[in-house]
Amino acid sequence: MILNVGTKICKSSPPSVPSPTPTNTCRPSGTINCNGVHPIYRCSPPVTSSTPAQLTFNDFGEGGDGGGPSSCDGKYHNNNERIVALSTGWFAGRSRCGKMILIRANNGKTVTAKVVDECDSTMGCDAEHAFQSPCKNNIVDGSIAVWRALGLDTNLGIVPVTWSMV
Repeated sequence: MILNVGTKICKSSPPSVPSPTPTNTCRPSGTINCNGVHPIYRCSPPVTSSTPAQLTFNDFGEGGDGGGPSSCDGKYHNNNERIVALSTGWFAGRSRCGKMILIRANNGKTVTAKVVDECDSTMGCDAEHAFQSPCKNNIVDGSIAVWRALGLDTNLGIVPVTWSMV
């Protein structure tokens, strides 16, 4: 499939047939070629009481780097709210919409945040996704309020964390 986005052309390979793998393994289901070649995922690592993830920074406001409105409620959000988007597999078809998660940074600080959106691991490089590449399958995309509560510098862009359902 070729996605023609303005002057950008994104090529997406068809999903491959996954081979039988252990339940704790998540393999790419294809690639998308835009802003470089990126794997696409329909799954994420299993959620545990301390799930390893990468915390990224997202602007959930209108015109922000999050692209369109949040998929849980169709609205843009104030970045002073403690909110997150989860990778496609963890978002689990909207089943985590409105649910709270607990995020723990390596500095020992924790924060609870509400799931309001999906960090799409299957699509990207279009207006809906703010022309960004697809998310990796282990992303918790947090608002500035989440970063501040954890005492983290947003200039880092990405930091290791763990998370769990509240």
